[in-house]
Formats: sequence, C-alpha cells, structure tokens
Amino acid sequence: MKAITLYIEKTNSDTILKFSSNNILTSGSYDFNNIDEAKNAPLAQQLFHLPFVKRVFISANFIAIERFSIVEWADVQEEVKEQLENYINNDGIIISEEIVSKKIPVEVYAEVTPNPAVLKFVANKKLVEQDVEYKNIEEAKNSPLATELYNFPFTKEVFISENYVSITKFDIVEWGEVTVEVRSFIKEFIANGNTIVTAYAEKPAKNTSETTNNSSLDEVSLQIINILDEYIRPAVAADGGNILFQSYNQDSKIVNVILQGACSGCPSSTITLKNGIENMLKQLIPGKIEEVVAVNY
Repeated sequence: MKAITLYIEKTNSDTILKFSSNNILTSGSYDFNNIDEAKNAPLAQQLFHLPFVKRVFISANFIAIERFSIVEWADVQEEVKEQLENYINNDGIIISEEIVSKKIPVEVYAEVTPNPAVLKFVANKKLVEQDVEYKNIEEAKNSPLATELYNFPFTKEVFISENYVSITKFDIVEWGEVTVEVRSFIKEFIANGNTIVTAYAEKPAKNTSETTNNSSLDEVSLQIINILDEYIRPAVAADGGNILFQSYNQDSKIVNVILQGACSGCPSSTITLKNGIENMLKQLIPGKIEEVVAVNY
C-alpha cells in the first residue's frame, strides 16, 4: 500500500488547520466536538488527547483540526502532521465500521441563488416540518444545525426549509473558498441522524400566507395569499428563499410582505417585487393593488 503523505493547508480560520492527504483516508465525512463523540473514531480519540485540540473533522482526503488558543499552529503543526502520518501508515484505524453502519444515506448539493451572499444546500430528504429563519446565533437556540453553522465565522443568517438550508454569509470570504467544507458539514450532520430543529418557536400572531384560515382577513387579502401561495412562493423557494403575506391596507392599496432566506437583502429583490410580484397582483386583482412593499425583519 502506498504510504500516506499529508500536506498542511491553511483555512479561512486561523484556529483551523487542514492536513490533506495524497490518498483516500476514509469514505464519508465525520465531525467530532469532543472525545466522547469520537468513541468510534480511534484517530480522532488520539487527537483529543492533545490538550489544544478543540474539534476534529475527518473527510475522504483530509483531516481538519480546530485548536484552542493555548497554542499557535506554527508551534505544533509539524509535530501533529508527523503523528498523523505515523498513525495512518502504521495501519491505525481512522473510522470503525460501527459508526459507518449507523450513518443515514444522504446527498447534499450546493446551488447558487440570485443573491450572491446566499448559497442554498439542498438535501435529498425532508429536514423540517416548517420553515425557520435565524438572524443570529441567539435566535438559533432551538436548532442544533443552525447553531453549529454559526460556528463558521462567515455565517450571517440561516434559513431552513423543507429540504434545503440557505446560508447568508458575511463578506469576509467568497463562497468558492468554503462551499465544499460547508456542504460536507451539512451532509455529515444529517447523515449522523442529528436533530435539525428541537422545537418550533411560537411567533407573534400576524397575517401571513401560513394563516389562510384566519376568518378576519378581507377578500382581497385572501386573494393575495392564494396568488402568493400558488404562483410566487414555489418560484422563490427554488431560489432558496420564501415570501410571506403580512398585511393589506384597503385605503392605500399597499401590500406588505416578508422576505426570508435568499430573498432577504438580495440586490435583485426590489426588481422581483416591482416587475414580478407587484405586476402579477395588479393584473390578477385589478384596481386593488397600488404597491408591494417588503418588510425586512
């Protein structure tokens, strides 16, 4: 068998270092936050005995390690690389068959959206019962997946729909630099059977397209909701976003909507509202619509 050689690669985070291999290490991707989680991953267990190791990520052709701040990578990276090479080349077990057998078959692929800051990660299985959106890590307490995604320093917002996750990033990185890492993480999270959302938070009562049974809505509002549900929401969902009806003012004829996911903050959202949604509502409900306004929460 060809000897494994590892190459040290920096990442976008100065606390995370990658040790890339010239050969395949294992099938699948695995993420471990502590030694208890790594009970079926002997290599990760060995790494957690090092006092500066905070997190271990093992993929098909690399091992990534996140460190605590008690050391700098420059002081220990060569020693870690040597230890990893010795362990692997001496037939050390990386991932045991037991953990592999428990994994759920899942595929995740990345899809661009009209919003350059947002990438959509689509899974081949159902993720949540209803859409959830998180503007920051504090809001994400009821979602283990979203909480973990906020560990990536570039994550700004997370939107989770039935079978996909839309992530809005800060401008500190380009998607091309981190897409593979994020896709692998989401795939691994789902494959391990982890909970996506623990509970769905109660939201303040508001007239949205998810509350069409509200008998207090006027006829025009109900028409707007039906049009959004039938024609608009499927299209924006395909782009990694969502649109909700908030209110309709009969006097001003103004429709207020809420944009979520990739639609929120998208440079082209204004064009979509005016040239798409607003025009469609004006045509289908003549004389009743003056303007469609997006309410950004």
